[in-house]
Amino acid sequence: MSLFSLLLFFSLAAHTGAFDLGQTTRCVPIPPQMSVCQDVPYSEMRLPNLLGHGSLEEAAPRSDDWRTLLHTGCHPQARAFVCSLIAPVCLDRFIQPCRSVCLAVKESCSPVLACHGHSWPESLNCERFPEQDDCLTPLPKHISAFSKEFPQPVCQSCPSVQESPSLKTLLDSLCLNDFAVKVKIMRRRVPSSEPELTVEGAVELIERGPLMPYDTASLLQRWMLINLRCAHALVRPGRAQLYLITGNMRAGGSIEIANLFPWLKKDLHIATATRKWKHYKC
Repeated sequence: MSLFSLLLFFSLAAHTGAFDLGQTTRCVPIPPQMSVCQDVPYSEMRLPNLLGHGSLEEAAPRSDDWRTLLHTGCHPQARAFVCSLIAPVCLDRFIQPCRSVCLAVKESCSPVLACHGHSWPESLNCERFPEQDDCLTPLPKHISAFSKEFPQPVCQSCPSVQESPSLKTLLDSLCLNDFAVKVKIMRRRVPSSEPELTVEGAVELIERGPLMPYDTASLLQRWMLINLRCAHALVRPGRAQLYLITGNMRAGGSIEIANLFPWLKKDLHIATATRKWKHYKC
């Protein structure tokens, strides 16, 4: 489900700011198809939920609207925040998310929405949630400190994709950027609980630069999910494509991709450039 659909859903749910916490509700098991909330530490939810959905037939499909945002990893408590709204824990009364959780998630996840041309929805104004008392998952100090260091999502203009580049173009790109990697990008044909775009297999570091080997695949995948419009142009649904990617590390811990070169079998220049690079003087 696209982030555009997510924001459309938010706009339709604008009435939730006036949700009646005293209305009659019922407890139901969290269904398997509500996959975004399968890992919460409880098994039953209240209906209507805090977004006003009165049935599982309405709530379960709407839970898919959150999947892309959560896959970006924009904040460590984003999933808990989302599930406290769409699948609130079944107790003797509604337990809303704390305002501190909303504010922290908003600070980290708003840039993801901004990358797609949207602002944080007014229907999720953090002022509607309680500060500390009778609310779910207050933000612990150690997570609050961690969230400030969490890499902020940064979107960029779509980088250049060059097929059959010259040897000089390739070597110049290797010289002008911090890192170069060989990576296979896979795009799922149909929606599932997994990210639509993934890094398939191991990432080969042609030029490591500031990248850490254990973190490179997740940084690349996060870039694709945040810059979804750019990433969709890289590979067709149900297919995988090998690329040589060059780019730079930003101060906030995210990456900026400079060039993408499709690594095709017929293209001998890429293989030559990666061999020459070990002894090449920029």
